[in-house]
Amino acid sequence: MPDARSLTDKVAELWPHLDERARRLFAASEARQLGRGGISIVSRACGLSRVTITKGMGELDAPPLPPGQVRRAGAGRPMLEVGDPELPERLDALVDPLSRGDPESPLRWTSKSTRALAAELTAEGHVVSHATVAQLLQSMGYSLQATRKLQEGGDHPDRDAQFQFINTEVRKALAAKRPVISVDTKKKELLGNYQNAGRQWRKVKTPHRVQVHDFPSPTVPRAFPYGIYDLARNTGFVNVGTDHDTGAFAVASIRGWWRAEGRRLYPGARTLLITADGGGSNGYRLREWKLHLQAFADAARLAIRVCHFPPGTSKWNKVEHRLFSFISSNWRGEPLRDYETIVQLIATTTTAKGLTVTCRLDRRAYPTRRRVSDAEIATVKLRPHAFHGEWNYTIRPHPL
Repeated sequence: MPDARSLTDKVAELWPHLDERARRLFAASEARQLGRGGISIVSRACGLSRVTITKGMGELDAPPLPPGQVRRAGAGRPMLEVGDPELPERLDALVDPLSRGDPESPLRWTSKSTRALAAELTAEGHVVSHATVAQLLQSMGYSLQATRKLQEGGDHPDRDAQFQFINTEVRKALAAKRPVISVDTKKKELLGNYQNAGRQWRKVKTPHRVQVHDFPSPTVPRAFPYGIYDLARNTGFVNVGTDHDTGAFAVASIRGWWRAEGRRLYPGARTLLITADGGGSNGYRLREWKLHLQAFADAARLAIRVCHFPPGTSKWNKVEHRLFSFISSNWRGEPLRDYETIVQLIATTTTAKGLTVTCRLDRRAYPTRRRVSDAEIATVKLRPHAFHGEWNYTIRPHPL
């Protein structure tokens, strides 16, 4: 009677070092040496099936395979594409029906999950599992992708020229040590126990519990963070409004930065360069924006130079990716329950490159629908630049 214990010990010692083919051949060799009943004894010792061991015996008698090859050519289950050559083409048409000439595809307006694709293919006679659909899609060059914000709408023919103009003006001002700021209003934020995008480290199974729905009534307070980014000093100033985002609020935020930091940092400045978006509370068409800039110019005795980005190009504004993006990262996953939370999270925003942010709360009222008459706008000492004067202009203070 063969010693089953010694065979089990031998298997335990060698098994981790053998590949699939080597295990079959080892088991077949041991079973052949044991003689009658050897296949059953070896099967119990190593766990391989009797069929696999019998197959190994046949491989012992066949010519050896090339080094590194585990199975003979053609072995294994044939690929579905071989038995169903139309499968890849039909799958391609379901995933991308318009470009593949199949506008009547049943999945044109539905979710193209692997299970939905597998069900539709099976209904058409191409029997396939959702796992195989995923493998086929990867082999065909598909991958799971989200939408990406890249298209900016219709490009203005002078878009690039305006970018070059802004860059030239900014470089000149920075070289002359004159203040240059980038301004904009960040997305308004709801105050309350609402979900805030992003994740943060917390103890396991202790997430912030927030409202299931975030469809607040008009009575729910909002926050309007208006940012001023100092290009030369890599510093930010954020005025968090509680009323409305208007032209008056935008200029009040800039005036607040000048009083709190600007006039101390640039004591000899006679000109302030502002780069701003083309729309919103600091839009180039907004009369209220220009009227309040005139009041600011008079009070600060500054010539206010303004350069607007072309329509649809707000993401290129420095304040977006040098200030707002870091604020969003700093408060990710944190419910903005009250104004104090917002102010504290903004004020503690820093970066490895030295960004620091000052933040204050502005509870003043800024009425909407303020109409600026022709007579009022005529008092603005606005001098348009020769190149796109609607985007590039200077507002000078009135004589004392």
